[in-house]
Amino acid sequence: MPGLLRICTAGSVDDGKSTLIGRLLYDSRSVYEDQVHSVEKASRNRTAGPIDFSLFTDGLRAEREQGITIDVAYRYFATARRKFILADTPGHEQYTRNMATGASTADVAILLVDARNGVRAQSRRHAQIARLLGITDYVLAVNKMDLVDFDRDVFDGICEEFDSILPGATLHPIPMSALHGDNVITRSERTPWFDGMALLEHLETVEVDRNESGKPFRLPVQLVIRPDHEFRGYAGQIVSGAVHPGDVVTVWPSGGTSRVKRIVTWDGDLEAAYAGMSVTLMLEDEIDISRGDMIGIGDVQVGQRFRADVVWMDERPLEPSRVYLLKHTTRTVTAEVDHGLLLNQIASVTVSTSRPIMFDRYQENRGTGSFILIDPVTNFTAGAGMIIEAVRGRTSGVGRPSAAERLVRLARTAPTDAEAVEAVRQALEELLK
Repeated sequence: MPGLLRICTAGSVDDGKSTLIGRLLYDSRSVYEDQVHSVEKASRNRTAGPIDFSLFTDGLRAEREQGITIDVAYRYFATARRKFILADTPGHEQYTRNMATGASTADVAILLVDARNGVRAQSRRHAQIARLLGITDYVLAVNKMDLVDFDRDVFDGICEEFDSILPGATLHPIPMSALHGDNVITRSERTPWFDGMALLEHLETVEVDRNESGKPFRLPVQLVIRPDHEFRGYAGQIVSGAVHPGDVVTVWPSGGTSRVKRIVTWDGDLEAAYAGMSVTLMLEDEIDISRGDMIGIGDVQVGQRFRADVVWMDERPLEPSRVYLLKHTTRTVTAEVDHGLLLNQIASVTVSTSRPIMFDRYQENRGTGSFILIDPVTNFTAGAGMIIEAVRGRTSGVGRPSAAERLVRLARTAPTDAEAVEAVRQALEELLK
């Protein structure tokens, strides 16, 4: 059995994303009877036929009233061959941040295109965001083929255009009608010229490269456990790779090395631990390790300056003069970005942090190559970033401000005197660590 597959849908407004997912759930018998009755009742006085399949995923009242998807709707279903988690993401440009959220954990992206309209600007944008977030396997769902009489030339033209948008990606194009179920669950007789698999069959059999255990071992330390003077363990969740007792590991950012003495869990010691497992490591040597440090095998990049692609999610624009909190694995530091961004904007920026972080390129390791930016005043997750590469020296971007300049900026940007005092206090603690 191929295992769990994470899917996200993407495309322009009214291309039929929610309808396709609803049809997929309905025809695969993955909805309960009370849900079907509720949707049948809600479908009355609408023009989508006896069942409006989009209502299986458009769960918010505002979505039903407007006929659009606003939030990311997650659904879970399974067939005899595989389990699925699917995310129906918004098509509107103003909800780009929601689309990025749904795509961030996906293995396969289903890109929908309305056969009547062809590839539109938002279709291109969503395809590029999915590629940016590391997705390499795509389904090109050319929807509403019934409205162009299942014309093969229309389908071929859209496929050729998408080849130039996603060069080098694995693309599986399917002509379909989500409303009528053509090529969704089974092959349609109305497309005799199409010799590929239907959508569900493809999703059941597609093989994706998600072998985190084959990557270098990375364990961000979440907690140091010291119940008595004889036990010192370092707890956390393994982001990638595998570890065994006796392995030589390096602790970053100090660079100290030791061997793994024990792999401790609630159920007893292990002979091996892999990506996704939460464990406690005991080392043979006593090394100064604290929360936010990383235990790893092999080289990892350590630095305070790097280039990253950032998706800005806050209505308040990103200001280069402001100091943000950057959370990367288990380490949180203050950081600045070299130029501004607006809501839903995506750009390559240079990030400077107050303390070193340990990372890999996002394309090589999603777990250690991603981070979030937090507004220290509102505690709102303002941006999400994917690290491209380290920046050596100070030849580009803004210069690093002095400690005094940073404290002045914190005090000036705080909304009240009390918050200014607290922000400066926290910054001083950070500088003195």
